[in-house]
Amino acid sequence: MGIEIEHKYKVIDDTYRQLASSKSEIKQGFLSRDPERTVRVRIKDDKAFITIKGRGSGAAHPEFEYEIPLDDALQLMDMCQPPLIEKTRYIVMHTGNRWEVDEFHGDLHPLVLAELEVPNEEYRFDLPAFIGEEVTGDRRYYNSQLGL
Repeated sequence: MGIEIEHKYKVIDDTYRQLASSKSEIKQGFLSRDPERTVRVRIKDDKAFITIKGRGSGAAHPEFEYEIPLDDALQLMDMCQPPLIEKTRYIVMHTGNRWEVDEFHGDLHPLVLAELEVPNEEYRFDLPAFIGEEVTGDRRYYNSQLGL
């Protein structure tokens, strides 16, 4: 079983843009938003993925992610529950850690969130200057709940 341990934060300024080593365009939708098991379809640039996440505790959640054909993802997007989410993801390296910073578009603009996936719950890390309030575990900031 895959376990994802991540911390999520609000972003307080746009300095991450200058620090970013890359960026990607993402479109995603949810086939299921059930808190016990979310099923997400994501198109990231020219690749597609299906992800199943289970209920977890704290920052840890069971997660299974698989690459799927882009054509399948496009068809699955039509089956997703509204709303679809579009965002730009910036990758920022800070003190050896890979931060993902998401700028949301459409109705979710100007929301910007940052996530850091860590190897274990005891892992210690430094926060970049653009990081604000921690929202790890706050369901309102789960991608599956945004825009509802």
